[in-house]
Amino acid sequence: MAMPSALIGFAYFKLVSRLLSYPFTPVENVLVQSVAGSVGTMPLGCGFVGVIPALEFLLKPKENGPLSISLWKLIVWAVGICFFGVVFAVPLRREVIIREKLKFPSGTATALMIGVLHGEKGDAGLMLQQSRDLPLRGQEDESDRLLPADTADRSLELSRTRSSRDAGQGDEVELGATDHDDWKVKIKLLTVSFGISALYTVVSYFIPQLRDLPIFGLPLAHNWLWTFNPSPAYVAQGIIMGPSTTLHMLFGAIIGWGVLSPLAKSKGWAPGPVSDWTTGSKGWIVWVSLAIMLADSFVSLGWVILRPTMSIIRDYYPEARRAFQEHSWKEIFTFQIRLNKGYSALRPIITPNDLSLTKSVTNGPEEDAPPEHLISTRTTLIGLILSLSLCIAAVHYSFAGLIPLLLTLLALVLALLLSVMGVRALGETDLNPVSGISKLTQLLFALVTPRGSKNAIIVNLLAGALSESGALQAGDLMQDLKAGHLLGAAPSAQFYGQLIGSAVGAVLSAGVYRLYTNVYQVPGGQFQIPTGYVWVFTARLVTGQGLPPMVPEWALGAGVLFAVTTTVRTWGARTGWGGVRFVPGGIAVAVGMYNVPSFTLARTIGGLIHLYWHTYLGREETPVIILASGLILGEGLFSIVNLLLASFGVPHL
Repeated sequence: MAMPSALIGFAYFKLVSRLLSYPFTPVENVLVQSVAGSVGTMPLGCGFVGVIPALEFLLKPKENGPLSISLWKLIVWAVGICFFGVVFAVPLRREVIIREKLKFPSGTATALMIGVLHGEKGDAGLMLQQSRDLPLRGQEDESDRLLPADTADRSLELSRTRSSRDAGQGDEVELGATDHDDWKVKIKLLTVSFGISALYTVVSYFIPQLRDLPIFGLPLAHNWLWTFNPSPAYVAQGIIMGPSTTLHMLFGAIIGWGVLSPLAKSKGWAPGPVSDWTTGSKGWIVWVSLAIMLADSFVSLGWVILRPTMSIIRDYYPEARRAFQEHSWKEIFTFQIRLNKGYSALRPIITPNDLSLTKSVTNGPEEDAPPEHLISTRTTLIGLILSLSLCIAAVHYSFAGLIPLLLTLLALVLALLLSVMGVRALGETDLNPVSGISKLTQLLFALVTPRGSKNAIIVNLLAGALSESGALQAGDLMQDLKAGHLLGAAPSAQFYGQLIGSAVGAVLSAGVYRLYTNVYQVPGGQFQIPTGYVWVFTARLVTGQGLPPMVPEWALGAGVLFAVTTTVRTWGARTGWGGVRFVPGGIAVAVGMYNVPSFTLARTIGGLIHLYWHTYLGREETPVIILASGLILGEGLFSIVNLLLASFGVPHL
């Protein structure tokens, strides 16, 4: 929600600008976006999409469930876990943004969009990295998102002027004044798309059949769940995702629901109704998709760990060996200290010429914000201690007697360590592999949880939720900090804004979650909580429970196949191989496989719209992204109207 929140924040403050006694500049815009984005992170970050529904609705009595969690306990849980990932991101900022200058494509794209919106005043100065550091289309992993290399070429008339700031580092890109009529067209496009989406959302409440159209015929709809949901938000999400990801999702839907589902049904491996998660092919397919997801995530995480390790060994090992042979222990000790610093000159023992791990050694780190705009080490340490303590207290209050204290501490340690991997992956690929991080935690916890424990599934789910929450919060904040760094916003202001947004979002998401579960049937036709099933099935898998017939064979084969494809994609992205976009991405295929086809078809249409507009017509991406943002905002906001209509018992037509 970074770009939509930036757009709607700009539109609002533009309307009330005459009532303000201070200007609304790109700096204020990125701060608004940071707060709003942190609010939007909380439903997923606090587990209200997957873990909490799994605990409340999917656990069996022998698994000590299902749990009944009061609204107050949900709020305590959400507030307790919403801060530690935000605080932990602070010490990572200088490493990944200032020193290593990782790309964070969505954060950079958000900064450029804010620059576009403010460009009419001619004062939207945007400090960009040199062209070699800008993200290039095709380098992202699972998401084809708006990337600034394309936007800068077509949507902005950029006058590139080199400027020397203090040490002479950095290239300044000043956004020239954009035409006022062009700005009005963009705002009108946002407003019209918002209105169309809002109208559809309200109409779909009174005519719910609109969300389940049997476009391939009634037999395929009734027997195999091939329906179409023309949701504007789904189409818009596909536009932002891009054609590569959405077509891979379509490939997963065809394999899962067009091949594996009929096969499992005909062979008797899933004899129940197709829509049944226990005996039907929907529940059988999810195991294969889970294996694909795990294989993709483990390969991706392994590369995140292996790449810098190989770089360090390649760059430093020959010199380190020479140090042991030719120098005294004092020199070796000095070398080790300097090596641990990572960015200090290592002369005379080592003189690095070209480090692949980071160009910061030779080119110098980027210029950072003034000291008064940074978060001090003392504040970071105090905040980390307080946030972790609050998390521990909240977990043991909301789930009293269900998870031991030592396992909670272990879960938090793993969450902090795996957050580093998630942030690095996000900075390099624009994909935060939180699903893989949580599954890895679930696997590790299966090894330390006593076999036969009645609470084993609950412990497994809570541990995975903590690791996912930390990685998600740290990654989202880092995208915002990247945008803020490019626009010159104070990191301290963004940090405190993120804390405020996280607190508000935690309380709101808990209340809205409980409102939805009280009004709608969960799981049900509209809210099938597929992510919750994935969480529970993973917990049951790693804790040793049995699998449906033929699942082990098919899951193993799919896992091996997509481990290979992920390796090829990773290699292709690093070498610039153009054919990498045609290699199916494991996460995208798995998402298309475990969600019903209606989830995927509308997003695929959005991806094709993006392909036609940007690739075939060669138009700039900014208008189509604004269109998508309006569609998402319209359905998102007016779904609350539908919720209120349902809560008051307003009948459907």
